[in-house]
Amino acid sequence: MNADIRSAKGLVKEFVDAYGYDAVIFEVIEPVLTKLGIRLKRQEASLAQSYVASMIVDELLLLHQDSFKSGSDTSQLKGPVVLGNIEDDCHPLGRKIVSTFLRINNWEVLDLGIDVDAKTFVDEAVRIGAKIIGVSAMIYSTAENIRKVSQELKERGLEKQIKLVVGGAVFRLRPELVKEVGADGTATNAFSAIALFEQMAEEGKQR
Repeated sequence: MNADIRSAKGLVKEFVDAYGYDAVIFEVIEPVLTKLGIRLKRQEASLAQSYVASMIVDELLLLHQDSFKSGSDTSQLKGPVVLGNIEDDCHPLGRKIVSTFLRINNWEVLDLGIDVDAKTFVDEAVRIGAKIIGVSAMIYSTAENIRKVSQELKERGLEKQIKLVVGGAVFRLRPELVKEVGADGTATNAFSAIALFEQMAEEGKQR
């Protein structure tokens, strides 16, 4: 993985033209991001490589989302939902992929970005009437902070009204963390995230 952004963008465009956006995101981008995350944790990758990956993913997702806008039916919007990276977590790429795919599938998404504290997650969910909060974390030390979101919901008596779902590499490596941090579910990629959000929304209606 080098940091040549022009060559990388050209390569991604070739794959998109040949195989389409979904194939590139899940068969090229996600594996590269997983590998990059591991190398960053081991200090085997540079900030330049991380920057290039972020730029490519941002551009790819923007193009992918724009390709769906003309055919979208805003009268069938679902949600709203709140997404963000938990406090101290600054790895946005996985969250951005999920955010884009939710929007493509007619979900109204409030994306709070990186390094979001528990109170802000819950405050914003209450403000917009969201019934699902999606929290991303890449490594164990930041995933532990998601407990604060669960606790904030419980302290306000909202744990039955608002579902808490989580995602990120650490939950694929350690599935038991989902329950440990007080979450209601997790997804391994953007496709399964859509199904998870649909499931959480349906369970919320049954309460």
